[in-house]
Amino acid sequence: MVIREATAADIPALIRLLHQVGDIHHQIRPDIFPAGTLKYNESELAELLEYRPVFVAMEDENCLGYCFCMLPTYRASRCSVARDELYIDDLCVDESARGQGVATALYRYVCGYAQDKGCAFVTLNVWQGNDSALRFYEKMGMRPRSITMEHPLEDTKC
Repeated sequence: MVIREATAADIPALIRLLHQVGDIHHQIRPDIFPAGTLKYNESELAELLEYRPVFVAMEDENCLGYCFCMLPTYRASRCSVARDELYIDDLCVDESARGQGVATALYRYVCGYAQDKGCAFVTLNVWQGNDSALRFYEKMGMRPRSITMEHPLEDTKC
């Protein structure tokens, strides 16, 4: 398996995997994620590949997974220190390749990339209910930084 930066030639594979992620999100939260939608379309992906780090895990000509990243910089403020971080916007392994170490390889590659860029942290968000992803990230050494909570107002009154 080879991990490399994604190119425009990878867009069809990225679209295929984005459908899988969309399906997972829809299954977990159909109240937020409509069925059959994509986070990015082809033209958005083409533009995104120009300015954001996106990595693919390849075996021969097959794309086994991807990792979309962002590199936010936080300036010092009264209540926080300046720091660079790498944010994992999306990490997906093809459903046919799960459990074969692809996610681990992508994650470790991205951590090395973040270190090379001088980042202090790698961060991401995981949807409640995506238990396999949560277990994976905990296994990789991640821990909660903050927790987003919600109160569905149609269920009860405040």
